[in-house]
Amino acid sequence: MLLRRKVIGVMGSGTEEHREWVVPLARWLAEHGYDLLTGAGAGVMRVAAEAFVAVPGRRGVSIGIIPGEVVEGVYRPKAGYPNPSVELPVFTHLPLSGEQGRETMSRNHLNVLSSHALVLLPGGAGTLAEAELVVRYGKPAMLFGPEREFRRFPDQLERTGSLERVCDWLLATVR
Repeated sequence: MLLRRKVIGVMGSGTEEHREWVVPLARWLAEHGYDLLTGAGAGVMRVAAEAFVAVPGRRGVSIGIIPGEVVEGVYRPKAGYPNPSVELPVFTHLPLSGEQGRETMSRNHLNVLSSHALVLLPGGAGTLAEAELVVRYGKPAMLFGPEREFRRFPDQLERTGSLERVCDWLLATVR
């Protein structure tokens, strides 16, 4: 029998933690048997992975897509990657992020395409690029956090400050 895992991408700031939004979301994902996918860095990514792996008895795994590059014939992940709570690191040769997050050499494409659905929290240029890629690739996604944080994000993405709304949406979207 083929076991189909459900991967939820949680994207957001690489510097700000937004714990009040991230921790309850990541714990809920772990408690409901989803796998968590992040960009494996600091900020939202680290807090999500930490909260996710801290849930006792969870069935899902913490996956991290690692930016990296080959320098003088030697592969090197970007400094600081992966964070310690990534259980399944996916090392890439893709070095670009932030303002360059839409470029083909950015791991953001893998973050979006490898997720069954995505929850985007407040973030900067890299998170905005992921939101734009979500729209480009037609992936289900929701913006979660204070409305003011998403003024520059694509209008077609639903915005909510309610964890209950995000959870209901995930249950209905990812079967």
